[in-house]
Amino acid sequence: MTGQPASDAELDEALALVNGHRDTHGTHAAHGTHAPHEDHAAHDNPAHRPTSASAPSPTPPPSSPASASAPATTTPAARSGSPEAPAPDKHRDITPWPAARARAERAATGPGTEPVDVPLHRALGMILAAPLTALTDLPSFDTSAMDGWVVGGPGPWDVRADGILAGHARPDALSDGEAVGIATGARIPQDATAVLRSEHGRTDDKGRLHALRDVVTGQDIRPRGQECRSGDHLLPAGALVTPAVLGLAAAAGYDALPVYRRPRAEVLVLGDELLTDGLPREGLIRDALGPMLPPWLHALGAEVTAVRRLGDDAEALHDAITSSTADLIVTTGGTASGPVDHVHPILRRIGAELLVDGVAVRPGHPMLLARVAAGRHLVGLPGNPLAAVSGLLTLAEPLLRTLSGRAAGCGGPVTYTAPLRDGVQGHPHDTRLVPVALRAERAVPLHFNGPAMLRGIAAADGLAVVPPGGARKGREVEVLDLPWAVPEVGTGTGAGAALYGGPMDGGHAEDSAGSGDGAQADTAAGVGTGSGAGPEVGAGPGDGAVVDGEERFT
Repeated sequence: MTGQPASDAELDEALALVNGHRDTHGTHAAHGTHAPHEDHAAHDNPAHRPTSASAPSPTPPPSSPASASAPATTTPAARSGSPEAPAPDKHRDITPWPAARARAERAATGPGTEPVDVPLHRALGMILAAPLTALTDLPSFDTSAMDGWVVGGPGPWDVRADGILAGHARPDALSDGEAVGIATGARIPQDATAVLRSEHGRTDDKGRLHALRDVVTGQDIRPRGQECRSGDHLLPAGALVTPAVLGLAAAAGYDALPVYRRPRAEVLVLGDELLTDGLPREGLIRDALGPMLPPWLHALGAEVTAVRRLGDDAEALHDAITSSTADLIVTTGGTASGPVDHVHPILRRIGAELLVDGVAVRPGHPMLLARVAAGRHLVGLPGNPLAAVSGLLTLAEPLLRTLSGRAAGCGGPVTYTAPLRDGVQGHPHDTRLVPVALRAERAVPLHFNGPAMLRGIAAADGLAVVPPGGARKGREVEVLDLPWAVPEVGTGTGAGAALYGGPMDGGHAEDSAGSGDGAQADTAAGVGTGSGAGPEVGAGPGDGAVVDGEERFT
């Protein structure tokens, strides 16, 4: 990463604050982090120690004796209800990043809900549960595409006194040599030849219409069935209901659409040191994930039903997981092996099936995915903010895509490739996800991309997927799109309805005015992230070369 400004003024302005200033004081500052142990897995696990500073490991780390997909055993300590020491990271079966995303997509067998018919005004943002088939011809009768005159036969034409307006019954048939004024969208009379636009005709002092250019039979007439015929296949099942889809469905004769309800998600916030307002003080830090996770989950297709703040309380976490009825539980922090990292012990205690237990990606490698009951899953996110984003897009997004019934390529985040404007240093053996801005069809790597930083991704358009060993300037890399601007989609709450401010600490969102049919407003309550004992201030540079903090891989 060179950090040199691009040549165009737009890039200079947009990236100046992110890439234009070298802020060494921000190297280790955690923005709402609660996972100082996030890099310990790499340091403690011999399989994660690079053998060379420049070459990736030729083979993946060996699998642990306990398969990542097999149910965890219940220990005597767990059965007695006493806290259990976290398992060391060396027992994790680290999953390659592409395989982790594929495993998350296959974790559910299909949509998590049965199809329901939802009125059009409540279907925005939902997923079609059946193909959209035209219930009528579009248009359903021959209509005028322009204001002007509809004419019969060759001109000049005698003009009728009364014109034809949209919404009126079938007009009288035209004879050759006749014309009648017509409005856009009005029904074409029988035996009409063409529509003559207003600017292409003139009337003489005897009221006769003359064409100012040649008249072609059928011009500016939209014939019945021009767009589709009744029974035509318009959209497949699995398509995202967008505003344009709502318009198409209404035009094709629908009053309601068969859709899947949004999968329900619940966020469990872990960490005693988190503040929800004010400035950090006395060893307490501001939460960053609480304001970020609910709307991001919403943009990924979920309905966030509750946000619970649990602190570092193992029994509260156990009760919250076992009592939840959500399709997806998202925990923030607690996925490493620190003294208050309770997620693994609780999952072992309840006999959950670990599907992914650590991913070969930086930041965010201590993330996990577990099946806690039939049809119910848990995604454990690391507590560092950017690491949590990595976990969200690695595990939660593919799982929610399946649970919501969304077909591949039908709405939602997409991947594409773009050449790098600058080279990016790689981790020796793990994939890196690096915030990038897209300028002039190039991906510009952003600074401030350490695991505890959000400054880079706040200015990003996507996350570049950097392979082990890094990528040189000009190399085409995969880019994960970011689901930024999907406000209130499918909530039915109307313009300006608040997305935040709902209940916390076990409370549940109430239906907002006008909501229903699974269209609840999400809640956030400003709580999030947790795991470990605070930010890594003064902890040192970690396992990658440090360039203003952005090249730490953890």
